[in-house]
Amino acid sequence: MDLKLLQAFVMLADELHFTRAAERLGVAQPVISQWIRKLERECDVALVERTTRAVKLTAAGAAALPHARQMVEASRLMGRAIQQEDTPVLGSVTLGYAGASSRPWLPGIARAVRWEAPGVDLQLKSMVYASSAPSLLMAGDLHVAFSRRPLTYTGLDDRVFEYERVLVGVSTDHRLAEHQEIDIRELIDEPWVMFPGQQGSTVRDLGLRLATQAGFVPKVVQEAPDSYTILGLVAAGVGVTMTVSSVAHVDTPGLKLAPLAGPPRYLAATLLHRRKPSRATQAVLDVLAELHPTPTRPSGIVLD
Repeated sequence: MDLKLLQAFVMLADELHFTRAAERLGVAQPVISQWIRKLERECDVALVERTTRAVKLTAAGAAALPHARQMVEASRLMGRAIQQEDTPVLGSVTLGYAGASSRPWLPGIARAVRWEAPGVDLQLKSMVYASSAPSLLMAGDLHVAFSRRPLTYTGLDDRVFEYERVLVGVSTDHRLAEHQEIDIRELIDEPWVMFPGQQGSTVRDLGLRLATQAGFVPKVVQEAPDSYTILGLVAAGVGVTMTVSSVAHVDTPGLKLAPLAGPPRYLAATLLHRRKPSRATQAVLDVLAELHPTPTRPSGIVLD
């Protein structure tokens, strides 16, 4: 199958506009129309619906798109590897991520590694909880992982990736929902929704630590394994929770997030790796450093 036909199809699927797709490919609009028609003849099925107002994929086009993307990407990576044959960086690197807090970064990271280190096979692995990262790295199950400070293992290094502000979550009809900031002492008599106690969640530990410092023990009425579920339960009025700003992207109708009253408090989210990484791992670390440089330490309290 002619690669340029697949490239035209992928570009058209991205733009859903023949003229814009042609401009990105550097060809005239009639040319890309011809290529799409030729691809459809080869596939013996319509891939695109064309109207005077819009362009959209047919069911067959939507089914074919991910495979077309893979073929176009494989061709690009092959060319990149050939160009770098004198100094190849080859190998497989497993990146561990934990739940909702790091998930938004993954597409951009995967894309950047494909472009900047095409000889590296980047594998993404869910850890559920960031606290499991050090042991998985030491065991060799991971090469790089999202984690949080403090770093207690020798033989590992980390770099701050993001400062996560500590937030309180309540339902939008809760008595505290109108507050711009929430004093933790307002939560003394509230039911709490938290991560399970036996899983080593740093966010759960954070909530317990701050509550203890305020002179009380939270009344945990419900435990849930991930932030998506916890935020949903809070929005439904089951209880309140302590969380961090890195999950604020989760679209949860009925949820209000507000910072704690007083000086801003943060957790230091990190990228963790072994002290002497392989060339492939170092290539990924270099890409990550360029894509997400170490942020400036914020004013307030960083809870190490």
